[in-house]
Amino acid sequence: MRTLPLFASFLLFAAVLACGGEEVSAPATQALTSVSTPRVAATLAPTLAASTPGAPVSPAETQPTTAPSQATGLPSSVSLQRLFPDLSFERMTGLYQLPSGAWLVTEQPGRVSLIDRAGTQASILLDLADNVRSDGNEEGLLGLAIALDFVETGVIYLHYSASNPRRGVISRFHVGPDGAGEEGEEIILEIRQPFSNHNGGQIAFGPDGYLYVGLGDGGSARDPQGNGQNLETVLGSLLRLDVSGGGAGYSVPADNPFVGQGDARGEVWAYGLRNPWRFSFDAATGDLWAGDVGQNTREEVDLILRGGNYGWPIMEGLDCLDGGSGCDRAGLLLPVVDYANSGGECSVTGGYVYHGSIAALQGAYVYADYCSGRIWALRHDGSAVSVQAQIAQVDFNVSSFAQGNDLEVYVLEHSGSGGIYKLLP
Repeated sequence: MRTLPLFASFLLFAAVLACGGEEVSAPATQALTSVSTPRVAATLAPTLAASTPGAPVSPAETQPTTAPSQATGLPSSVSLQRLFPDLSFERMTGLYQLPSGAWLVTEQPGRVSLIDRAGTQASILLDLADNVRSDGNEEGLLGLAIALDFVETGVIYLHYSASNPRRGVISRFHVGPDGAGEEGEEIILEIRQPFSNHNGGQIAFGPDGYLYVGLGDGGSARDPQGNGQNLETVLGSLLRLDVSGGGAGYSVPADNPFVGQGDARGEVWAYGLRNPWRFSFDAATGDLWAGDVGQNTREEVDLILRGGNYGWPIMEGLDCLDGGSGCDRAGLLLPVVDYANSGGECSVTGGYVYHGSIAALQGAYVYADYCSGRIWALRHDGSAVSVQAQIAQVDFNVSSFAQGNDLEVYVLEHSGSGGIYKLLP
Protein backbone atom coordinates (compact mmCIF):
# COMPACT_ATOMS: atom_id res chain seq x y z
CA MET A 1 0.00 0.00 0.00
CA ARG A 2 1.42 3.41 -0.96
CA THR A 3 1.45 5.84 1.94
CA LEU A 4 1.91 9.60 2.12
CA PRO A 5 3.75 11.55 4.78
CA LEU A 6 1.30 11.79 7.65
CA PHE A 7 0.73 15.56 7.64
CA ALA A 8 0.35 15.60 3.85
CA SER A 9 -2.22 12.82 3.99
CA PHE A 10 -4.35 14.82 6.44
CA LEU A 11 -4.37 17.82 4.11
CA LEU A 12 -5.21 15.72 1.08
CA PHE A 13 -8.01 13.95 2.95
CA ALA A 14 -9.60 17.30 3.74
CA ALA A 15 -9.09 18.65 0.24
CA VAL A 16 -10.51 15.66 -1.61
CA LEU A 17 -13.38 15.18 0.82
CA ALA A 18 -14.50 18.75 0.32
CA CYS A 19 -13.89 19.52 -3.30
CA GLY A 20 -13.28 16.49 -5.46
CA GLY A 21 -9.64 17.44 -5.89
CA GLU A 22 -10.11 21.22 -6.10
CA GLU A 23 -8.27 23.70 -3.88
CA VAL A 24 -9.67 24.21 -0.37
CA SER A 25 -8.99 26.40 2.63
CA ALA A 26 -6.16 26.11 5.15
CA PRO A 27 -6.27 23.36 7.79
CA ALA A 28 -7.18 23.98 11.41
CA THR A 29 -3.56 24.44 12.42
CA GLN A 30 -3.52 27.80 10.60
CA ALA A 31 -5.41 30.90 11.68
CA LEU A 32 -8.94 31.27 10.36
CA THR A 33 -9.30 34.18 7.99
CA SER A 34 -13.01 34.68 8.63
CA VAL A 35 -15.83 33.37 10.76
CA SER A 36 -18.52 31.39 8.93
CA THR A 37 -22.01 31.36 10.41
CA PRO A 38 -24.32 28.50 9.43
CA ARG A 39 -27.23 29.80 7.38
CA VAL A 40 -30.73 28.61 8.30
CA ALA A 41 -33.36 27.46 5.82
CA ALA A 42 -36.66 29.32 6.19
CA THR A 43 -38.59 26.05 6.32
CA LEU A 44 -37.68 22.40 6.15
CA ALA A 45 -38.59 21.98 2.50
CA PRO A 46 -41.24 22.66 -0.14
CA THR A 47 -44.28 20.40 -0.07
CA LEU A 48 -43.93 17.53 -2.52
CA ALA A 49 -46.56 15.84 -4.64
CA ALA A 50 -47.08 12.51 -2.90
CA SER A 51 -49.62 11.33 -5.48
CA THR A 52 -47.01 10.75 -8.18
CA PRO A 53 -45.99 7.08 -8.33
CA GLY A 54 -42.65 6.68 -6.66
CA ALA A 55 -42.47 10.33 -5.62
CA PRO A 56 -41.42 11.34 -2.13
CA VAL A 57 -44.06 11.73 0.52
CA SER A 58 -44.93 15.22 1.68
CA PRO A 59 -42.79 16.50 4.55
CA ALA A 60 -46.04 17.69 6.12
CA GLU A 61 -47.03 14.05 6.54
CA THR A 62 -43.72 12.86 7.98
CA GLN A 63 -42.49 15.94 9.81
CA PRO A 64 -39.46 15.23 12.01
CA THR A 65 -39.98 15.85 15.70
CA THR A 66 -37.68 17.26 18.35
CA ALA A 67 -37.15 15.36 21.58
CA PRO A 68 -38.76 17.07 24.60
CA SER A 69 -36.18 19.09 26.50
CA GLN A 70 -36.14 21.45 29.45
CA ALA A 71 -33.31 23.38 27.80
CA THR A 72 -34.54 25.65 25.01
CA GLY A 73 -31.28 27.52 24.45
CA LEU A 74 -27.77 26.21 24.02
CA PRO A 75 -24.66 26.31 26.20
CA SER A 76 -22.25 29.12 25.36
CA SER A 77 -19.46 26.55 25.31
CA VAL A 78 -18.61 22.97 26.21
CA SER A 79 -15.26 21.40 27.03
CA LEU A 80 -13.65 18.25 25.69
CA GLN A 81 -11.80 15.66 27.75
CA ARG A 82 -9.44 13.20 26.11
CA LEU A 83 -10.28 9.60 26.95
CA PHE A 84 -7.79 6.75 26.81
CA PRO A 85 -4.83 9.18 26.90
CA ASP A 86 -2.32 6.37 26.40
CA LEU A 87 -4.00 5.22 23.18
CA SER A 88 -3.77 6.74 19.72
CA PHE A 89 -5.04 5.63 16.33
CA GLU A 90 -4.05 6.17 12.70
CA ARG A 91 -6.52 8.14 10.57
CA MET A 92 -9.47 7.19 12.75
CA THR A 93 -12.82 7.09 10.94
CA GLY A 94 -15.19 5.71 13.58
CA LEU A 95 -15.79 4.69 17.20
CA TYR A 96 -18.52 2.24 18.20
CA GLN A 97 -19.44 0.81 21.61
CA LEU A 98 -20.32 -2.84 22.00
CA PRO A 99 -23.10 -3.93 24.41
CA SER A 100 -20.36 -5.11 26.80
CA GLY A 101 -18.97 -1.57 27.07
CA ALA A 102 -15.83 -2.28 25.04
CA TRP A 103 -15.15 -0.01 22.07
CA LEU A 104 -14.38 -0.72 18.42
CA VAL A 105 -12.29 1.77 16.44
CA THR A 106 -12.03 1.89 12.64
CA GLU A 107 -8.79 3.14 11.12
CA GLN A 108 -8.74 4.21 7.50
CA PRO A 109 -5.84 1.95 6.41
CA GLY A 110 -8.07 -1.07 7.12
CA ARG A 111 -7.92 -2.00 10.79
CA VAL A 112 -10.65 -2.56 13.38
CA SER A 113 -9.17 -2.17 16.85
CA LEU A 114 -10.73 -3.19 20.15
CA ILE A 115 -10.40 -1.02 23.28
CA ASP A 116 -10.98 -3.12 26.38
CA ARG A 117 -13.63 -2.15 28.94
CA ALA A 118 -10.97 -0.68 31.24
CA GLY A 119 -9.90 1.65 28.44
CA THR A 120 -6.21 0.89 28.94
CA GLN A 121 -5.36 -1.40 26.04
CA ALA A 122 -6.15 -1.62 22.35
CA SER A 123 -5.67 -4.70 20.20
CA ILE A 124 -6.28 -5.33 16.50
CA LEU A 125 -9.51 -7.25 16.03
CA LEU A 126 -9.54 -7.29 12.21
CA ASP A 127 -6.70 -6.33 9.89
CA LEU A 128 -8.03 -5.90 6.37
CA ALA A 129 -5.15 -3.78 5.09
CA ASP A 130 -4.39 -6.30 2.32
CA ASN A 131 -7.98 -6.06 1.05
CA VAL A 132 -8.69 -2.38 1.67
CA ARG A 133 -7.74 0.25 -0.91
CA SER A 134 -6.67 3.42 0.91
CA ASP A 135 -4.32 5.17 -1.50
CA GLY A 136 -7.12 7.58 -2.39
CA ASN A 137 -7.63 9.86 0.59
CA GLU A 138 -11.37 9.21 0.70
CA GLU A 139 -10.86 5.48 0.33
CA GLY A 140 -10.19 2.97 3.07
CA LEU A 141 -12.15 1.50 5.95
CA LEU A 142 -14.99 4.01 6.14
CA GLY A 143 -17.75 2.66 8.39
CA LEU A 144 -18.91 -0.01 10.82
CA ALA A 145 -22.29 -1.04 12.19
CA ILE A 146 -22.93 -3.35 15.13
CA ALA A 147 -25.80 -5.75 14.51
CA LEU A 148 -28.84 -5.11 16.69
CA ASP A 149 -28.69 -8.73 17.83
CA PHE A 150 -24.94 -8.65 18.44
CA VAL A 151 -25.19 -10.28 21.88
CA GLU A 152 -26.67 -13.39 20.25
CA THR A 153 -24.85 -13.35 16.90
CA GLY A 154 -21.57 -11.47 17.39
CA VAL A 155 -22.04 -9.86 13.95
CA ILE A 156 -20.61 -6.56 12.75
CA TYR A 157 -20.85 -4.95 9.30
CA LEU A 158 -18.09 -2.99 7.56
CA HIS A 159 -17.94 -0.56 4.64
CA TYR A 160 -14.57 -0.31 2.91
CA SER A 161 -12.92 0.47 -0.42
CA ALA A 162 -11.42 -2.28 -2.58
CA SER A 163 -9.46 -2.56 -5.85
CA ASN A 164 -9.62 -4.29 -9.24
CA PRO A 165 -12.14 -2.99 -9.96
CA ARG A 166 -12.37 0.07 -7.72
CA ARG A 167 -15.46 -0.51 -5.61
CA GLY A 168 -17.09 -0.13 -2.24
CA VAL A 169 -17.78 -3.27 -0.22
CA ILE A 170 -20.39 -3.86 2.49
CA SER A 171 -19.66 -7.09 4.33
CA ARG A 172 -20.51 -9.05 7.46
CA PHE A 173 -18.08 -10.51 10.01
CA HIS A 174 -18.79 -12.80 12.94
CA VAL A 175 -16.82 -11.92 16.07
CA GLY A 176 -17.18 -12.90 19.73
CA PRO A 177 -19.34 -11.10 22.33
CA ASP A 178 -16.38 -8.90 23.30
CA GLY A 179 -15.08 -8.67 19.76
CA ALA A 180 -12.64 -11.57 20.08
CA GLY A 181 -11.80 -13.69 17.06
CA GLU A 182 -13.33 -13.82 13.58
CA GLU A 183 -15.08 -16.32 11.35
CA GLY A 184 -14.49 -14.93 7.89
CA GLU A 185 -16.27 -12.44 5.68
CA GLU A 186 -19.66 -12.53 3.94
CA ILE A 187 -20.10 -9.97 1.16
CA ILE A 188 -23.44 -8.16 1.32
CA LEU A 189 -23.10 -5.58 -1.45
CA GLU A 190 -20.42 -4.28 -3.83
CA ILE A 191 -20.72 -0.85 -5.48
CA ARG A 192 -18.59 0.06 -8.50
CA GLN A 193 -16.84 3.38 -7.81
CA PRO A 194 -15.73 5.37 -10.89
CA PHE A 195 -13.37 7.65 -8.95
CA SER A 196 -11.40 7.61 -5.69
CA ASN A 197 -13.41 10.31 -3.91
CA HIS A 198 -16.98 10.80 -2.68
CA ASN A 199 -17.27 7.25 -1.36
CA GLY A 200 -19.63 8.25 1.44
CA GLY A 201 -18.82 5.99 4.35
CA GLN A 202 -21.34 5.77 7.17
CA ILE A 203 -23.42 2.64 7.69
CA ALA A 204 -25.87 2.32 10.58
CA PHE A 205 -28.91 0.39 11.68
CA GLY A 206 -32.05 2.44 11.98
CA PRO A 207 -34.69 2.02 14.68
CA ASP A 208 -36.66 0.01 12.10
CA GLY A 209 -33.95 -2.67 12.08
CA TYR A 210 -32.78 -1.98 8.52
CA LEU A 211 -29.22 -1.16 7.49
CA TYR A 212 -28.72 2.33 6.04
CA VAL A 213 -25.73 3.02 3.76
CA GLY A 214 -24.47 6.48 2.76
CA LEU A 215 -22.95 6.69 -0.74
CA GLY A 216 -21.43 9.67 -2.53
CA ASP A 217 -22.05 10.61 -6.14
CA GLY A 218 -19.11 8.57 -7.45
CA GLY A 219 -16.51 11.31 -7.34
CA SER A 220 -14.48 13.64 -9.47
CA ALA A 221 -15.98 17.16 -9.30
CA ARG A 222 -19.46 18.53 -10.05
CA ASP A 223 -20.91 15.03 -10.53
CA PRO A 224 -19.77 14.50 -14.15
CA GLN A 225 -21.80 11.30 -14.50
CA GLY A 226 -25.02 12.87 -13.20
CA ASN A 227 -25.45 10.26 -10.50
CA GLY A 228 -27.01 12.55 -7.91
CA GLN A 229 -30.25 12.88 -9.87
CA ASN A 230 -30.22 9.41 -11.41
CA LEU A 231 -32.41 6.91 -9.56
CA GLU A 232 -31.09 4.09 -11.72
CA THR A 233 -27.84 4.09 -9.73
CA VAL A 234 -27.27 3.74 -5.99
CA LEU A 235 -24.55 6.42 -6.08
CA GLY A 236 -25.45 9.80 -4.59
CA SER A 237 -28.01 8.12 -2.35
CA LEU A 238 -28.81 6.84 1.09
CA LEU A 239 -29.76 3.15 0.86
CA ARG A 240 -32.05 1.10 3.12
CA LEU A 241 -31.37 -2.65 3.12
CA ASP A 242 -32.77 -5.69 4.87
CA VAL A 243 -29.82 -7.84 5.97
CA SER A 244 -31.80 -9.98 8.43
CA GLY A 245 -31.64 -13.09 6.26
CA GLY A 246 -28.39 -14.16 7.89
CA GLY A 247 -26.64 -15.23 4.69
CA ALA A 248 -24.77 -13.34 2.02
CA GLY A 249 -26.65 -10.60 0.21
CA TYR A 250 -29.67 -8.54 1.21
CA SER A 251 -33.28 -7.91 0.30
CA VAL A 252 -35.06 -4.66 -0.43
CA PRO A 253 -37.70 -3.63 2.13
CA ALA A 254 -41.12 -3.57 0.49
CA ASP A 255 -41.89 -0.08 1.83
CA ASN A 256 -38.81 1.59 0.31
CA PRO A 257 -40.08 4.59 -1.69
CA PHE A 258 -39.04 3.50 -5.19
CA VAL A 259 -39.85 -0.21 -5.04
CA GLY A 260 -41.65 -1.27 -8.22
CA GLN A 261 -40.62 1.84 -10.16
CA GLY A 262 -38.97 0.53 -13.31
CA ASP A 263 -36.45 3.35 -13.73
CA ALA A 264 -35.24 3.38 -10.12
CA ARG A 265 -33.24 1.21 -7.74
CA GLY A 266 -35.43 -0.13 -4.95
CA GLU A 267 -32.59 0.13 -2.43
CA VAL A 268 -32.70 3.95 -2.53
CA TRP A 269 -34.23 5.67 0.50
CA ALA A 270 -33.20 9.25 -0.41
CA TYR A 271 -31.09 10.75 -3.19
CA GLY A 272 -29.58 13.95 -4.59
CA LEU A 273 -26.64 13.72 -2.16
CA ARG A 274 -23.03 14.63 -2.97
CA ASN A 275 -21.07 12.92 -0.21
CA PRO A 276 -22.99 12.01 2.97
CA TRP A 277 -19.82 11.25 4.94
CA ARG A 278 -21.58 10.97 8.32
CA PHE A 279 -25.25 10.47 9.28
CA SER A 280 -27.02 9.37 12.46
CA PHE A 281 -30.40 8.60 13.98
CA ASP A 282 -31.80 10.59 16.91
CA ALA A 283 -31.91 8.06 19.75
CA ALA A 284 -35.14 9.61 21.07
CA THR A 285 -37.16 10.28 17.92
CA GLY A 286 -35.58 8.21 15.15
CA ASP A 287 -35.07 11.30 12.97
CA LEU A 288 -32.27 10.82 10.43
CA TRP A 289 -29.63 13.59 10.26
CA ALA A 290 -26.85 13.82 7.68
CA GLY A 291 -23.92 16.09 6.95
CA ASP A 292 -23.52 16.31 3.16
CA VAL A 293 -20.10 17.56 2.04
CA GLY A 294 -20.21 20.38 -0.49
CA GLN A 295 -18.30 21.11 -3.69
CA ASN A 296 -16.33 24.27 -2.96
CA THR A 297 -18.92 26.81 -1.83
CA ARG A 298 -21.41 25.47 0.75
CA GLU A 299 -21.54 22.68 3.35
CA GLU A 300 -24.95 21.41 4.49
CA VAL A 301 -26.85 19.52 7.18
CA ASP A 302 -30.00 17.66 6.13
CA LEU A 303 -32.93 15.94 7.78
CA ILE A 304 -33.42 12.88 5.61
CA LEU A 305 -37.00 11.96 4.71
CA ARG A 306 -38.30 8.91 2.88
CA GLY A 307 -37.90 9.40 -0.87
CA GLY A 308 -36.44 12.89 -0.50
CA ASN A 309 -34.42 14.55 -3.27
CA TYR A 310 -31.70 16.73 -1.71
CA GLY A 311 -30.82 18.58 -4.87
CA TRP A 312 -27.25 17.71 -5.84
CA PRO A 313 -25.96 18.67 -8.40
CA ILE A 314 -28.74 21.16 -9.08
CA MET A 315 -28.02 22.84 -5.76
CA GLU A 316 -25.12 23.15 -3.36
CA GLY A 317 -26.51 23.91 0.07
CA LEU A 318 -29.26 26.52 -0.17
CA ASP A 319 -27.88 27.92 -3.44
CA CYS A 320 -27.89 26.82 -7.04
CA LEU A 321 -24.66 25.03 -7.89
CA ASP A 322 -23.23 28.06 -9.65
CA GLY A 323 -24.60 30.49 -7.06
CA GLY A 324 -27.70 32.64 -7.04
CA SER A 325 -31.24 31.36 -7.52
CA GLY A 326 -31.43 30.53 -11.23
CA CYS A 327 -32.27 26.83 -10.97
CA ASP A 328 -35.45 24.78 -10.74
CA ARG A 329 -35.95 23.86 -7.07
CA ALA A 330 -39.31 22.18 -7.56
CA GLY A 331 -39.56 19.01 -5.50
CA LEU A 332 -36.18 19.48 -3.81
CA LEU A 333 -35.68 19.25 -0.07
CA LEU A 334 -33.63 22.11 1.35
CA PRO A 335 -30.93 21.62 3.96
CA VAL A 336 -31.66 22.51 7.58
CA VAL A 337 -28.56 24.73 7.59
CA ASP A 338 -25.62 25.40 5.32
CA TYR A 339 -22.40 27.35 5.76
CA ALA A 340 -19.66 28.80 3.57
CA ASN A 341 -16.76 26.64 2.52
CA SER A 342 -14.23 29.45 3.09
CA GLY A 343 -12.05 31.12 5.67
CA GLY A 344 -10.77 27.86 7.13
CA GLU A 345 -13.92 25.75 6.74
CA CYS A 346 -13.75 22.92 4.21
CA SER A 347 -15.95 19.91 4.94
CA VAL A 348 -18.92 19.23 7.20
CA THR A 349 -18.70 16.33 9.65
CA GLY A 350 -22.18 15.18 10.64
CA GLY A 351 -22.75 14.35 14.31
CA TYR A 352 -25.53 13.34 16.70
CA VAL A 353 -28.56 14.68 18.50
CA TYR A 354 -27.28 14.97 22.05
CA HIS A 355 -28.95 13.03 24.89
CA GLY A 356 -26.06 12.86 27.37
CA SER A 357 -25.44 14.52 30.73
CA ILE A 358 -25.07 18.17 29.62
CA ALA A 359 -28.54 19.53 30.45
CA ALA A 360 -28.29 22.64 28.28
CA LEU A 361 -27.40 20.56 25.23
CA GLN A 362 -30.22 18.01 25.51
CA GLY A 363 -32.02 17.44 22.21
CA ALA A 364 -29.61 19.57 20.14
CA TYR A 365 -27.89 18.32 17.00
CA VAL A 366 -24.09 18.61 17.24
CA TYR A 367 -21.85 18.75 14.15
CA ALA A 368 -18.47 20.16 13.08
CA ASP A 369 -16.23 21.27 10.25
CA TYR A 370 -13.31 18.95 9.50
CA CYS A 371 -10.71 21.65 8.77
CA SER A 372 -11.54 24.48 11.16
CA GLY A 373 -12.41 22.25 14.11
CA ARG A 374 -15.43 24.42 14.90
CA ILE A 375 -18.26 22.52 16.61
CA TRP A 376 -21.84 23.79 16.39
CA ALA A 377 -25.19 22.81 17.91
CA LEU A 378 -28.70 23.57 16.70
CA ARG A 379 -32.27 22.94 17.76
CA HIS A 380 -35.00 22.09 15.27
CA ASP A 381 -38.69 22.59 16.08
CA GLY A 382 -39.98 20.22 13.39
CA SER A 383 -40.04 22.74 10.56
CA ALA A 384 -37.09 25.07 11.09
CA VAL A 385 -34.07 25.77 13.25
CA SER A 386 -35.07 27.63 16.41
CA VAL A 387 -31.57 28.31 17.76
CA GLN A 388 -27.98 27.57 16.79
CA ALA A 389 -24.54 28.41 18.17
CA GLN A 390 -20.89 27.48 18.06
CA ILE A 391 -20.18 25.53 21.26
CA ALA A 392 -16.50 24.59 20.88
CA GLN A 393 -13.43 24.71 18.66
CA VAL A 394 -10.66 22.13 18.63
CA ASP A 395 -7.16 22.28 17.15
CA PHE A 396 -7.45 19.06 15.17
CA ASN A 397 -9.31 17.70 12.16
CA VAL A 398 -12.69 16.25 13.22
CA SER A 399 -13.23 13.12 11.14
CA SER A 400 -16.28 11.80 12.98
CA PHE A 401 -18.42 11.82 16.09
CA ALA A 402 -19.53 8.83 18.15
CA GLN A 403 -22.33 8.11 20.61
CA GLY A 404 -21.88 5.68 23.49
CA ASN A 405 -24.36 3.34 25.12
CA ASP A 406 -24.99 6.10 27.69
CA LEU A 407 -25.77 8.51 24.81
CA GLU A 408 -22.76 10.70 25.58
CA VAL A 409 -21.11 12.16 22.46
CA TYR A 410 -17.45 11.81 21.50
CA VAL A 411 -15.26 13.67 18.98
CA LEU A 412 -12.63 11.82 16.93
CA GLU A 413 -9.28 13.25 15.89
CA HIS A 414 -8.20 12.26 12.40
CA SER A 415 -4.89 14.10 12.59
CA GLY A 416 -2.13 14.56 15.14
CA SER A 417 -2.20 12.13 18.05
CA GLY A 418 -5.37 10.31 16.98
CA GLY A 419 -7.28 10.95 20.18
CA ILE A 420 -10.86 10.39 21.36
CA TYR A 421 -12.56 13.25 23.24
CA LYS A 422 -15.77 13.40 25.28
CA LEU A 423 -18.07 16.44 25.39
CA LEU A 424 -18.34 17.81 28.94
CA PRO A 425 -20.02 20.90 30.48
